[in-house]
Amino acid sequence: MRLIVNGKPHTYQGSPAKRLSDVLRDDLGLTGTKVGCNAGDCGACTVMIDGHQVCACLTAVGQAAGRPVVTVEGLQAHGTLSRLQTAFLKHGAAQCGICTPGMLMAATDLLAEVSKPDEQQVMDAIGGVLCRCTGYRKIVEAVLDATRTPDLPEVPEVGAAVGARSLKVDGLPKVEGTEKYGADYIPADALWLRVVRSPHARASFTLGDFSEVMRKYGLERVFTAADVPRNGFAIFDMKDQPVLADGIVRYRGEAVVALLGPREAVEAVKPDELPIQYAAEEAVSGVIMAAAPGAKLVQADKPENVLIRGNVAKGDIATGFAQAAVTAEGLFQTSFVEHAYIEPEAGWGVRIGDRIEIHASTQAPYMDRDEVAGVMQLPPDRVRIVPTACGGGFGGKLDVSVQPLIALAAWHSDRPVALVYTRPESMASSTKRHPARIKAKFGAANDGRLVAVETDADFDTGAYASWGPTVANRVPVHASGPYHVPHVRNRSRALFTNAPPSGAFRGFGVPQAAIAHETLMDDLAGKLGIDRLEMRYINAIRAGDLTATSQKLEHSAGLAECIAALRPQWQALNAEVEAFNARRKSLRRGIGIGCMWYGLGNTSISNPSTMRIGLRGDGRVFFYNGAVDIGQGSNTIFVQIVADALGVSMDRIDYVMGDTDRTEDAGKTSASRQTFVSGKATQLAAQDLRAQILRLANAGEDAKLNFDGAMLTVEDGGSVRRLDLATLSRLNDDGDVLLGSGRFDPPTTMLDANGQGVPYATYGFAAQMALVEVDTELGTVKVKKIIAAHDVGKAVNPTQVEGQIHGGIAQGLGLALMEEYLPGRTENLHDYLIPTVGDVPEIDVIMIEDAEPLGPFGAKGVGEPGLVPTAPAILGAIRHATGVRVAEVPVLPHRLHAALKQLPQAAE
Repeated sequence: MRLIVNGKPHTYQGSPAKRLSDVLRDDLGLTGTKVGCNAGDCGACTVMIDGHQVCACLTAVGQAAGRPVVTVEGLQAHGTLSRLQTAFLKHGAAQCGICTPGMLMAATDLLAEVSKPDEQQVMDAIGGVLCRCTGYRKIVEAVLDATRTPDLPEVPEVGAAVGARSLKVDGLPKVEGTEKYGADYIPADALWLRVVRSPHARASFTLGDFSEVMRKYGLERVFTAADVPRNGFAIFDMKDQPVLADGIVRYRGEAVVALLGPREAVEAVKPDELPIQYAAEEAVSGVIMAAAPGAKLVQADKPENVLIRGNVAKGDIATGFAQAAVTAEGLFQTSFVEHAYIEPEAGWGVRIGDRIEIHASTQAPYMDRDEVAGVMQLPPDRVRIVPTACGGGFGGKLDVSVQPLIALAAWHSDRPVALVYTRPESMASSTKRHPARIKAKFGAANDGRLVAVETDADFDTGAYASWGPTVANRVPVHASGPYHVPHVRNRSRALFTNAPPSGAFRGFGVPQAAIAHETLMDDLAGKLGIDRLEMRYINAIRAGDLTATSQKLEHSAGLAECIAALRPQWQALNAEVEAFNARRKSLRRGIGIGCMWYGLGNTSISNPSTMRIGLRGDGRVFFYNGAVDIGQGSNTIFVQIVADALGVSMDRIDYVMGDTDRTEDAGKTSASRQTFVSGKATQLAAQDLRAQILRLANAGEDAKLNFDGAMLTVEDGGSVRRLDLATLSRLNDDGDVLLGSGRFDPPTTMLDANGQGVPYATYGFAAQMALVEVDTELGTVKVKKIIAAHDVGKAVNPTQVEGQIHGGIAQGLGLALMEEYLPGRTENLHDYLIPTVGDVPEIDVIMIEDAEPLGPFGAKGVGEPGLVPTAPAILGAIRHATGVRVAEVPVLPHRLHAALKQLPQAAE
């Protein structure tokens, strides 16, 4: 079969029914075309045939025979980026980058037809491609800008990198389609694994003889629990989750056996041919059932279905409520939420002598190394993790997935071994956001000041522990909101059920708690006749105040400033909404406000990061970065920090990311910690290297460094000193002649029995407003605008800060209005809905820079804060529009419609 791809002829020999996406990737090596679902739902595989966009995963290669096919690799002309690719770089439109090729191809289709499209035309054109990172706004901006020749920003001058809108240092391969993700550079001779998973939420099972299946399909081996040296893993010490189930399955999607063989062989095996016999049992479903007296135990060796309890108690709660002039209380519920990263879990590994090397998509390479070492009963230094580009994570790629299975199979093979999850497999087996059931009561004095807060929160942690302890400990600290409250009693439980494990998901339970505390703040404001925004301004925690854990905030507490920044638009939108609603009946508009705070990093435990920076004999600076960039931009902001702290230009700096053989442990990419913690370690490492250089040159602290190849000139006042780096002794095989190191562990203390202490060194703060329009006849909600004011400490890269806030808002919108994971029913991206470009509104970002002295150049993290206040703001706006007090999310149309029918005016 003759194919014409990117203007070049190719000959394909094979089935004409094979997916075009597979032919492009596997036969032609054009891995810029991504596969996120194989069902036409995500659009990551978008290419052009005859000048029009198609989903390559839904197109048989026979349909493309003899017709011109263009992939992302074909967008460059003579090695020069197209205007569209250039605009994507300029606007930071590629975060993780996994959807970027599909977005570029869809937009290319549009620009070939419409020379100057408007925003709606852009949104229509890219509407078939899903993005989970950016919130789409930067992508739309880039496509609109591509109608002219975009100007890329210059490399910042020395000393001016921090605060500049610098291009992503890893942006070019993302827009070229050459970035390598977990499924993109699997060796051609690799064997493949296929995991067989339980169709039942709770069952016992027996395994029969697999020899006939192995013979029929040519399988190399079938792995069972008996083959795993230590059949247990977990984030914490309990190691309660088996790599392969051992006679009992505790959730639908749990791994039972793993088939190893050629790819075609393992994919051809039919499930009903496998000798696995299940005896299904009634599952424990939801926290009410799990906590009921006499409930079945999910894990038989536990005395109850409670994994862990959390507690924060300050003051005297009875005294506090006795002082309250008004109180408000409620029960709030949230559902499972799927991470829905566009890249399913993927990777490959190989045994090299007595070591295992694994290349995989991950957020935590050192945690992966230790987990794999434990499972395989190997010393950690005999495991190497090399992170691939990560096509979205949001917490879901903190737990190991493919890694231990790859290690097990590779150890017993003389060939590389690959494992790539399908979309349904990913959604069935991966961790989820914890469903919550939160009872809360708030009390305030006549002047609006909070006097007492009490919450009891139950979280569904699923079948295994995962990050349940973190959620149960973090939520009581945050449940009273970003407010000064003298009397607090917050309690939590993480409960086992027969559901997929609930893990880390952008906020660790704080988004669920924020729905409760912000609804009750609206309740109190209404009862007291105080404006909702002013109610929050009155109570905003400020520098010098004590938190619920009696921690005194010494600095960088910019919530009041965030709220104040919203006042002008709050007042204007209130007037607009009043005028709109006076003219309409079935369409109603409303505005809401949500506030948040978020402790950066681990809760009350050590949270260190170590970074190293080398100076090479040729004058290049090399950054050994152990922190994984999952799209949030840490690679770039670290290089900006290195540049200013060392006193060199960004374009002099090279780096390696996350390789456990070449870097030090910088901790996991989660909890909004990398900018704050690893950024500070990076600054310290650069300062250490600079100090070594200045000592060699006998120069003062303010000296200027100038490089000309291996010759380093140090200007110190009127004197000039030259160092020939090529003459210095090499310190290592990498060629470094000087090596700086920095370590930072934020100062915290353990919490006592009452949850009192210093759980975090600093906090992020934000206030967001939402304008919504509700169709009261249909029960549908359209978010029209979000205004987001965030205290970021210092915006190291404003473009990336905006992008993180945009992306968080999009996920918060999904939490509020559409996302509800139902095991067995929503294990794909056409039944499980995430926001598309048409769902995300106009977003205004206001950056408040209340510098954090501990942070690098004053910076704090913003990864989670963008999401946390969005759902509360939307729910408040729905209430303002309709009078419905929402206590359960997502607010699906049928739920809102039913609630509208229950309103007093509806009954009349």
